[in-house]
Amino acid sequence: MVRDSDDGGAREQGALADRAPHQRGCPPETEKPIRQALVPTQEVVEIKNGKKVNVERKIYPGYVLVEMDMNQETIHTINGIQGVIKFVGTGRLPMPLRPDEVNRLLGVEEAIKEEEPAEAIPFLVGQVVEITEGPFSDFSGTVQEVLPDKGKVRVSVALFGRPTSVELDYLQLKAH
Repeated sequence: MVRDSDDGGAREQGALADRAPHQRGCPPETEKPIRQALVPTQEVVEIKNGKKVNVERKIYPGYVLVEMDMNQETIHTINGIQGVIKFVGTGRLPMPLRPDEVNRLLGVEEAIKEEEPAEAIPFLVGQVVEITEGPFSDFSGTVQEVLPDKGKVRVSVALFGRPTSVELDYLQLKAH
């Protein structure tokens, strides 16, 4: 994304790949020519020890978005950082991202709406599960459908010798 800098030069937003997906930004020695460096993340809900926990997960592990002065010195400085593989793009020069790409990567939309963190449901269709809570506890069944928007799983359970579909919260299940 092209932006005007204070000294009259152009600033552009680009992405670079690095070998350290655990990194949360660029080292302090690169801050002068760089306006912004960040790793896009999102909050997801995971189950840890039987409880829902909000966890921040990287959307693109191993990539850092950088808004910087586009010149040879800055490119050389960033390429010299330990762990940086290269800028994303073809050839030697970084390929600037379009404003719509930057907004999509950062999660900025035209109509911004606050959503709850997406829940990562750890079950797949066809997987055999055991029900741990509720009126069907100690029953086994097969996952028919995963409903991530509700945080529920539809399971087929044998009741009186006939398959019955039951919708359960995914916290009530454990993998067999």
